[in-house]
Parts: sequence; C-alpha cells; structure tokens
Amino acid sequence: MKKLTAYLKEQKITEVECVICDMTGIARGKIAPVDKFIDEKGMRMPESVLLQTVTGDYVEDEPYDALLDKADIDFICVPDENAVFKLPWTIEATAQIIHDTYDKMGNPIELSPRNVLKKVLKLYEEKGWKPVVAPEMEFYLTRRNEDPDQPLIPPVGRSGRQESGRQSFSIDAANEYDLLFEDMYDWCDIQGLDIDTLIHEEGTAQMEINFSHGDALSLADQVFVFKRTLREAALKHNVCATFMAKPVPDEPDSAMHLHQSIVDTKTGKNIFSLNDGTKGPLFYSYIGGLQKYIPELFPSYCRYSPRM
Repeated sequence: MKKLTAYLKEQKITEVECVICDMTGIARGKIAPVDKFIDEKGMRMPESVLLQTVTGDYVEDEPYDALLDKADIDFICVPDENAVFKLPWTIEATAQIIHDTYDKMGNPIELSPRNVLKKVLKLYEEKGWKPVVAPEMEFYLTRRNEDPDQPLIPPVGRSGRQESGRQSFSIDAANEYDLLFEDMYDWCDIQGLDIDTLIHEEGTAQMEINFSHGDALSLADQVFVFKRTLREAALKHNVCATFMAKPVPDEPDSAMHLHQSIVDTKTGKNIFSLNDGTKGPLFYSYIGGLQKYIPELFPSYCRYSPRM
C-alpha cells in the first residue's frame, strides 16, 4: 500500500471509489474518504454482487445456491496498485481503484471476471506465452431518454440537425460530436487509457473506438474504465452513450472485436507465424479451438452483452 498511499497523497485525492467489475461490466463497490480507505487497506463486499444481472436482479434460486454460500458471506477486496485511475469528471479529487477479490482463506473468488482472466493468463504463462490483444469498442450515441419503454433516437449534433442516415467512416458525421469526443480523449489521456482511432461506424450515430495492442489484463481494466468515461463525457454534453448489443431496431449491432495474437516470451515472436511470415500449425489449432468452444459460450454472450 505504500506506493498507492503515496500516489493518493501526491494527487491530493479526497475520495476513493473502491470497485470491482461484475459479470455484466458494471462497477460495483463502495466510495470512501481517502483516510478511511488508507486505514482499512481494502474493503469487503457480499458475494451476491457477482451474480447480479444488468438490471440489478439476482439469478434464479438453484444456480445461486450452487455457486454461493446461502449465508451470503463477504469476500475480501484488495486494491491493485497497477489499476488506479484518477477520475476527471468528479467535483472532488477522486481516484477509482480496481480491486481483486478473495475469500477469507486467501483464495481468489472464482466468480470474479478479473480472476477468471488472471487464471487464463497463468495458463499462457506456464506455456511461456503472452497474449497480445487490441479491443475495438462499438457504441451508439442517443438522445437522453427518460422513458425506457420508448425507442432510442439519434442525438442532435453541432449542426443542429439529427443524424438520419448511415454514415460509415464519415469524418463530417463524427465531427458532429467534436466537443464530446475532445473531452473523451482528454479524460482518457488523464487516466492513461491507450485509445487509438475513432471512426463513425455503419449505424446512425454509431461510433467505434480502437485501443492499441497490449497486455490483456491491463486492456480489460482500460475497457472497463473507458465505458464509464465515455458515458460520463456523453452526459456532460446532454446525450447518452450505450454499448448495448442491439439498442436500436433496424440498425446494425454493436460489438467488441478483439484482435488477438500470442507471443513467445523467450523469442518475442508471434507463435502463429512461421519464419517466412506464413500461417503456422499453432494458428490453425487456435482457430480450431475457437470454432469448437465458442458455441458453448453463446449463452454467456447473449446474457451479458446488452450493457448500457
């Protein structure tokens, strides 16, 4: 905690958002005064938060009882000193700190998405490999909508007109929301989010942000933080941003594309390629694994992709 405590004091942080990422990508946690956070060196939360749905409901009785203790005991949250983000949109100087989760015996909580990723990365490490990923985040901008039963409609841009047609890769259409995106880039820079290009996607007021290639755990954290950042920037400009898979009928879906490669940690070479740059057997094996196992993940994709 010495490194983290020094950072909080140096940045004159007064509040800390102690957060974990649940299965739906929602930030769950507690907000604490900085002195209380430093004294307690973490927090506790009930295990049940990891089985909440995107609407805040809980899963049915049978799977709930099979996965969690009926007593709804607490797990221990430990701050990750490498996952600290100063929030640029708050009135008070606030830091968001992503926490890892453990049971009282010190074992990682298996329902935690971050722990699942760490477990997978450990398997790569044992092989002497390191995954390299680059996410692409698609989203829609919409007018603010107080009635969830009414359809989402495109916002009015700086021209004073509402976007009405599909403008794939249009610079002018993206520039309609320049002030919003300037704040987004500035806020991402403050937080150290490694975002790259912005494009207008195919849908009406649908956009895409690309991240630079990098470490899988770091980028998972960055994507989690980016969603909050973009939504806050949108609200500042009186519009909304949604990452739902299908927020607007008769418009293209939104997705998160994930560019993937694997590097041999000893040689630094991509294991998918042969020395002459052609595809190697491990590349075809990887594709075969995706073809075999992705169908088993479809229920998870369908359950968790619709996220505001």
